[in-house]
Amino acid sequence: MRATIKKIKIGKKYITAAFLPLQKKNLIVLSGKRGYVMCGYLNLKVAEKFGDTAVKIVGVSSISDALRVNVHSCTSAAGKLGLKKGQPVKEILEKIA
Repeated sequence: MRATIKKIKIGKKYITAAFLPLQKKNLIVLSGKRGYVMCGYLNLKVAEKFGDTAVKIVGVSSISDALRVNVHSCTSAAGKLGLKKGQPVKEILEKIA
């Protein structure tokens, strides 16, 4: 597989989806203007330290998987936007796009 960066339309806005195959797993980030969704490879504590609006998802291996799961955890900044654990990623993307 190859690294991929693409735009995905969410309502009337777009997010950037990044996919990077690594040795054993894949790195996936879905980024909007107001925050981002990250896979388990990335560190939520560091995102919290920087004050990022970030949510973490787990158990995904593709961008299409990432669009179908629910939030595993999120930063306090994400919570201030109304984002929460268990929420579908599709709803999150509408708020951060």
